[in-house]
Amino acid sequence: MKHQETSGEIKKGMNSYFKTSKLLILLFLIGLNAVFSQSTKKLQKDSPEKVREFFVSSLIRIGDPVLTALSNNQLKQQMPVERSPGAWDDRKHVTYLEAFGRLLSGMAPWLELGPDETPEGKLRAKYIVLAQKCIHNATNPASSDFMNFVKDKQPLVDAAFFAQALLRAPKQLWEPLDKETKENVIKALKSSRVIEPYHSNWLLFASMVETAIAKFDKEEDQKRLSYGLEEHKKWYLGDGTYGDGPDFHWDYYNSFVIHPMQLDIYKTLVEKEAAYKDTYLKELNRAKRYAAIQERLISADGTYPPIGRSLAYRFGAFQLLSQIALWKELPKEVAPAQVRSALYAMIYNQLKAPGTFDKNGWLQIGLYGHQPNIGEGYISTGSLYLCSEAFLVLGLPATDAFWTDNYEPWTQKKVWSGQVIPIDHASK
Repeated sequence: MKHQETSGEIKKGMNSYFKTSKLLILLFLIGLNAVFSQSTKKLQKDSPEKVREFFVSSLIRIGDPVLTALSNNQLKQQMPVERSPGAWDDRKHVTYLEAFGRLLSGMAPWLELGPDETPEGKLRAKYIVLAQKCIHNATNPASSDFMNFVKDKQPLVDAAFFAQALLRAPKQLWEPLDKETKENVIKALKSSRVIEPYHSNWLLFASMVETAIAKFDKEEDQKRLSYGLEEHKKWYLGDGTYGDGPDFHWDYYNSFVIHPMQLDIYKTLVEKEAAYKDTYLKELNRAKRYAAIQERLISADGTYPPIGRSLAYRFGAFQLLSQIALWKELPKEVAPAQVRSALYAMIYNQLKAPGTFDKNGWLQIGLYGHQPNIGEGYISTGSLYLCSEAFLVLGLPATDAFWTDNYEPWTQKKVWSGQVIPIDHASK
């Protein structure tokens, strides 16, 4: 009898505990939603000029530790290497090229605007010089910060992001380089050929590297260049979406890699051979559809579904939306100002989360703040700098309508406040 009473008390206590826990979780979520709602309402009042200033200062906040250290040949000394709890290894042989290649790829369109006499233009001039020094140090075999382009599989990925940066900003990141540095860059890119890509989105990394070699050196490996492009034609699933390999994956890799790399590759190839134009335009239309979907994924409070792998890349998940806006190819039903407003809310929320940066300004693993457990085995500090891809729109000058039009609510902001939105249609 006494045992039954004790057992009953335990059950009663557990039920009370679970009820209390559920209530606390509910109150937390309600409170968090209130914080996001208040934040987005406040951001609506910010002028377009203030929004651009935020984008610039945020990109600099993210990128300055990397570029300053590497330009002084001190990246390996200064950059902490945080790893996920399930890290495959210490990641030190790959993390530095990850940080540099990914950051530069996202920063490139802004740098390509070049210096001018405005405060922003003078800031750009500073980081153009730093970026050029970084390229020299990263590819100079005699440099203490010379990077690994050959050991393990990962360097192929980030050689591709580095190559993509050069394609996105040739006037600032390639043409001013001295002869020796250009030779070192080409040698570094070619050295990554020893790495065989996985039969997935990785094929595009080899294609990207060879595209840069084709543009800047004329000795590309045509098989490595074309194979990834041909395979992705087979992997198109419809409605703007590719498989990662033959299969569909619920994740953001169509935006992290698949569309942006194909767009930059085909755009470069069209400059050399008009025969690529039809394929390029087909891919552009598919990318525009996927960008429209991305705009609709951003919730009214500036959040988005935490689905799939590599969530630690944060708002880099919306690279494609930023790129399509940069290229002024947004679908007619998506206004540039609503994309700017949506990206602003998203990036603002995530960067303001405590723990996003460490005390010295380096990014830490997480989606919202510091969440090391969210990182897969391949995630380390360098990986996180893919978030810079969301800033591609800074390649539009400050005078562009994207940066001058007044605030406009994005699709979910409209529909959940009772406003009319366009009907969404699938595409082939």
